[in-house]
Amino acid sequence: MSQDKVDFMKMNKDVYEATTQGVRISVHPIYLEEESDPEESRYFWAYQVQIENLSAEPLQLKSRYWRIIDSQGRTEEVQGEGVVGEQPVIEPGYVFEYTSGAPLGTASGFMSGHYRMHKDDGSSFEVEIPAFSLDSPYDSHSLN
Repeated sequence: MSQDKVDFMKMNKDVYEATTQGVRISVHPIYLEEESDPEESRYFWAYQVQIENLSAEPLQLKSRYWRIIDSQGRTEEVQGEGVVGEQPVIEPGYVFEYTSGAPLGTASGFMSGHYRMHKDDGSSFEVEIPAFSLDSPYDSHSLN
């Protein structure tokens, strides 16, 4: 678990951010050409996430919910405990960072969701994961 502030987000233009109740979520999606096979309608992205605790108390990420929508409108919902096998406690002023991935059957799509964070007093709240675009070089953008 990384508790250090990482600056990879500052170097990338495709960063999506949202802040909810003192928790800033930053996401940077990356299309993975080597993992994808457009001829087989298989496209794969990695996404790097930073979760920054701007509040004055420790918070534990207990669960996640993702909504993944491909360019044809097909929706997949994913939920579960923690992220990448962890339920990290993020101290005030610290960042937890992880990388995960998502496959799609189309050349583009969107993801969004939320994390459930728990406080020491037993209360919990949802933190928005900003909607972010999954774009590959194989997507044909048209303006009608």
